Amino acid sequence: MASSFFPDFGLMWYLEELKRDEFKKFKDLLRKEPLELGLKPLPWGEVKRATRENLAKLLTVNFEEEQAWNVTLSIFHKIGRKDLCEKAKKEITGHAKTYQAHIKEKFSNLWFQEARTRIHEYLDQENARKEQESLQRLFAPKRTGKWTRTVILLGPQGVGKTTYLVKLMLAWAEGNLFRERFSYVFYFCCQELKQLTKTSLAALISRDWSDSLAPLQEITSQPERLLFIIDSFEELKHDLNEPESDLCSDWTEKRPVQVVLSSLLRKKIFPESSLLIAAKPVYPRKLELSLDGPEIRELLGFSETDRKLYFYTIFRDRNRAMEAFRLVRENKQLFCMCQIPVLCWAVCTCLKQEMDKGRDLAPTCQHTTSIFTSFIFGLFTPKGAGCPDQQSQRLLKGLCFLAAEGMWTDTFVFSEEDLERNGLCDSDIPALLGLKVLQKCRAFEKSYAFIHMCIQEFCAAMFYLLSRHAQHPNPAVGSLEALLLTFLKRVNVYWIYLGCFLFGLLREEEQKKLDAFFGIHLAQEIQQKCHQFLQRIAENEHPWKQVDFLALCYCLYEMRNEDFVQWAMDFFQAVKLSIIDDADLVVSAYCLKHCSGLRTLWSQNTTEGRCSGCVLRFLNNVSFPRGSRLFFEVLTHSPHLKCLNLSGTKLSRNAVKLLCEALNNPTLSDSVAKRDGHLFENKLASVLPVNPNLRNLQLGYNDIEDTGVKLLCEGLTHPSCRLEILGLGECKLTSACCQDISSVLTSSKTLRILNLGGNALDLSGMVVLCEALRHPECTLQVLSLKKEELDEETQRFLMDEEKKNPKWPIIGE
Repeated sequence: MASSFFPDFGLMWYLEELKRDEFKKFKDLLRKEPLELGLKPLPWGEVKRATRENLAKLLTVNFEEEQAWNVTLSIFHKIGRKDLCEKAKKEITGHAKTYQAHIKEKFSNLWFQEARTRIHEYLDQENARKEQESLQRLFAPKRTGKWTRTVILLGPQGVGKTTYLVKLMLAWAEGNLFRERFSYVFYFCCQELKQLTKTSLAALISRDWSDSLAPLQEITSQPERLLFIIDSFEELKHDLNEPESDLCSDWTEKRPVQVVLSSLLRKKIFPESSLLIAAKPVYPRKLELSLDGPEIRELLGFSETDRKLYFYTIFRDRNRAMEAFRLVRENKQLFCMCQIPVLCWAVCTCLKQEMDKGRDLAPTCQHTTSIFTSFIFGLFTPKGAGCPDQQSQRLLKGLCFLAAEGMWTDTFVFSEEDLERNGLCDSDIPALLGLKVLQKCRAFEKSYAFIHMCIQEFCAAMFYLLSRHAQHPNPAVGSLEALLLTFLKRVNVYWIYLGCFLFGLLREEEQKKLDAFFGIHLAQEIQQKCHQFLQRIAENEHPWKQVDFLALCYCLYEMRNEDFVQWAMDFFQAVKLSIIDDADLVVSAYCLKHCSGLRTLWSQNTTEGRCSGCVLRFLNNVSFPRGSRLFFEVLTHSPHLKCLNLSGTKLSRNAVKLLCEALNNPTLSDSVAKRDGHLFENKLASVLPVNPNLRNLQLGYNDIEDTGVKLLCEGLTHPSCRLEILGLGECKLTSACCQDISSVLTSSKTLRILNLGGNALDLSGMVVLCEALRHPECTLQVLSLKKEELDEETQRFLMDEEKKNPKWPIIGE
């Protein structure tokens, strides 16, 4: 029996086919069968206790694979399961073996034909073990013992999802992966599938299996042993939202490709099969909700250690590598980009070129655009030449035209006709591939893509400094104004850096590089048009509704022209802002300090118009590094700011200290501070007496607890405190804190509204609070509670109190 069969068809599946009494007979015969075949006996105690899965392992551990199968098939014959013997023999000698060899050849060719930069060599050397462990865990059983059948693999473009899947296919074809789980693994690339109109699942499978339909039916006779891999799912631009009635259950029926894939993914076809779907994190929640209990896995790219090691690999000098790494690390956006392997290669290549020329790396590393400008111009300048030749200029200009067309038409894979339309002929392709700015596309013959979408975005931005949009051969390419509006409104989810690169290219240093390479550019004209565009936005009654403020911040930060930023920010009196990470923090701080007229700043999911407030939400991933002081100094630059709302944050001790220093600043007027997370209440308590302007303090959904309230109440009872509204809803309070709160109620001359809803208050606490409410010095007008969460005894007590005094300040929520 051929040994190449055994890695592919595990014993476990065949043992699962036995009924309970057949499995018992199998074990009984297993006591003697090895001896009859000249093999050593298995330990009977282990055999007797073994489950089907454990018995399969026992056989493969104690015998060579061929011997294990000889024993198994001999016993199948003796217990009357000749059908299993025949099935195994047919699979061994037939289509499975042939398909396995075909996949091995196909994916080996893909792997070795790919243009390989040194990044791949590094990955192969450093990450082989970790990748193998990751692959093995993909379809591992859960703690409940239930097998995972659907996995979504998320990761940004260029992080290595397709490479990961190619390695999976090769590992399976070589018998090193899923040997007990899958008989057949099928790989579908959505870049290729989106070109199809009507098809069937049978037709998709048969692309890799050219035999007649009969073998296909044989292959799919065990659907639980099939794995379907769907790569680049976002390319279909489809969210699996068809009505159930539109799906098909017949795998041979021809339907639109989106319907066929929806039917497969939503388990209308082969519900027992397993699925692995690779996608960009564009709309993962929609995808997750459409599937049956998927497991989410993320490919995160290079860790910080990986990035550091890769810098050593490229620079081959520890001191030079550490200097470059330190400078890149200081640029949050650039350092984040280096998580993507191919971008890490581009950054390292650029910095090494600059260092070899004796240039100072610090100015280049401060601006992401500067890295890309130096990288691209460095690639297209012949080695040893002081300036580019006409051929290099023509190639790069054609590449910029191609990139712009792609951005406006959502095209990221280009045909030879696309290249020719944009001034690039067949003879130019080897040069572009050799420069590693383009790469061959796996999915199609004679098709090409930029090595990363960032490179395409940069070249598309540069197009606008080299030519006017009307000169482009494709009328789909929009004007500069259309580009700005599309980017700043975040209309296109694929436009990540395009606007930032455009503003970055307007810097004087980048204009000098453009002059040196092309001799002419439209930077001054473009800057004037950007000025006019923002001027028109500002003429709207609510300019903050016209653009995404954070997107504009990124553009202005990349430009770093103080006069232009000051002019642009003066238009904004109200701003919506949502900070997610350190980079958001730094760029928003840079721009907000120029918002001298800022009055209102709030989060996008705060009810519009509820309060004039500054809401900086979702800071849970922010570590508040060196940019922290700059960020909190924003408060002192905005003397008209009335409300500050910090919600959903996890501020460090240092960050809270900086916040309180800003709140203590006499230029700041009425301020509201709110957050969810661990806030140092004693710091805020110290602010209350020294800032008489602080009128509204919202600390809801924060783990204040009783000890925190005690500290706050010390500040609230101070004679200088003028607080009027205090929110302590959902703060994990108990009745133990009610005595401290009652002392505030009887001493404060200004407190009008107090929210205690959602806390674990019982009768004892309410008795204390009500006693304070009766006090003649109490000025409270509203005490807000969630009455339905109180116990019955407490609710009856409050009802009695309300009957005695109809104007009682307690209200329900």
